Amino acid sequence: MTADPSAWGPLRIVVFRNLWLALLASNIGAWMQTVGAQWLLVEQSGTDTLIAVVQTASTLPIAVFALPAGALADTFDRRRLLMATQLFLVAACGLLTVLTFAGRMPATLLLTLTFVLGAGQAVTAPAWQAIIPELVPRAQLPNASALGAISMNLARAVGPAIAGVLVARTGVGAVFALNTLSFVIFAYVLWRWRPPVTDAVRAPERFAAAVRAGGRYVRHAPLVKRILLRAGLFLVPGSALFALLPLVASRRLGLGSGGYGILLGAIGAGAVAAAVLLPRLRARWPLNTLMSVAGLIFAAALVVLGLVRSEVAVTVALVPAGVAWVLVLSSVNASMQLVLPGWVRARGLAVYQMVFAAGQAVGALVWGALSDASGLVVAYVSAAALMGAGVATQRWWPMRETAGLDLDPAVFWPEPHLEMEPDSHEGPVLVTVSYPVSPEREEEFAEAMEAVRRSRLRTGAVRWGLFRDGEQPGRFVEAYVVDSWDEHRRQHEGRLTGLDREAEERAQALADGPPHASHLFSARAGRD
Repeated sequence: MTADPSAWGPLRIVVFRNLWLALLASNIGAWMQTVGAQWLLVEQSGTDTLIAVVQTASTLPIAVFALPAGALADTFDRRRLLMATQLFLVAACGLLTVLTFAGRMPATLLLTLTFVLGAGQAVTAPAWQAIIPELVPRAQLPNASALGAISMNLARAVGPAIAGVLVARTGVGAVFALNTLSFVIFAYVLWRWRPPVTDAVRAPERFAAAVRAGGRYVRHAPLVKRILLRAGLFLVPGSALFALLPLVASRRLGLGSGGYGILLGAIGAGAVAAAVLLPRLRARWPLNTLMSVAGLIFAAALVVLGLVRSEVAVTVALVPAGVAWVLVLSSVNASMQLVLPGWVRARGLAVYQMVFAAGQAVGALVWGALSDASGLVVAYVSAAALMGAGVATQRWWPMRETAGLDLDPAVFWPEPHLEMEPDSHEGPVLVTVSYPVSPEREEEFAEAMEAVRRSRLRTGAVRWGLFRDGEQPGRFVEAYVVDSWDEHRRQHEGRLTGLDREAEERAQALADGPPHASHLFSARAGRD
């Protein structure tokens, strides 16, 4: 069956559609809560910085907790993890609702509970993102990522509009109550979903080891680091739009919560348009061109928000801003999903979520402080200038195409034959691999081994070196250390991909014979 190339193709997959709609409801509730909190602080005459810190409080937990959450999602059943998290969010948001109705919601407590809700979202995000490639074909991942961006931006449009009506008629407590209900809906849909049962081939990784493995993979994956860099260079200046938009609405344009909802509705309309345009634009333009144009469009919108006091002009400018936001972030998100192998997908996406959250949290704090000190005009124009500078760096640090990479699991190492039975957690383990190499190929072989080095470090090695034998000319010895025998067994049984096999085959093609591997264990093991 061929993949549906349309922007809405993933929604024809029933499971994806149901979960996407449930997540949309949850996103709407989250934005209702955020906007309700911001307007509550506006009514309490909060400073620019305090109002902007609502966004920081909701996104900072993702920067702090996302990687451990990704380790949990790669280690345990993702559906059950998501269900437990939604129940935690129901309890936290229920407490927020009760205290708000009781009139016991000072700014400090509001920001604290916003942080707690953000911690729950930190667990939700990587688990959900890691599930998507299991639900839709690889060719539809860019469209699925665009639909995720649509969900967020539709929520940004619909949530504040609902929140504005509820705040005006019933108060902020009703906004928080509906957010609680949204978590209940997501938990119910997850409970109804019955994914296929798969046989577990290995015991789960230990939590601390899983966290270290996720961070190690990202550190030694150049493609992943480049994607994260491009995301950060867009998100830090881009966060100014959302962090300060309540102030533009209330102070510069004289709008209430309903008018603020209209502004966010314009961004949502742009998000929907971006999803429709994305397949055509990706077919017509190279990825870097698409991201550069989107960045410049967003910078222009920031200038309009800073300099123009017309409600109509600001609303019109926010439509292409919504288009640009979705074009950039859906492209970045799809690239991350395409470049990460299954065994570390949730942890890699968690690091992306950390960059996403930290970029917005730090950006919101900086732009709020700058607005307090110098005014909205200076803050928005400065953010636009920084966005333009980030676009200029595309020349030196471009995105790289990831669609053609072979990231399917590849089990191609020979089974180790040991005369002992090591404990799975015994370590460290030193692995040596010797290669016979002709003198005329030594330099080329050493260069080819650089890709092998990155592969070893991504998949479990903590140290690596390539050595030349002083007694036997033409003999190279690769040596690397893994923390435990279990870590090395995981390299044998599922962490390697077709990309890793290609790197090894290129290096081995330059050797004069097959490599010979040895496994060395600590001589102190078992003495105590």
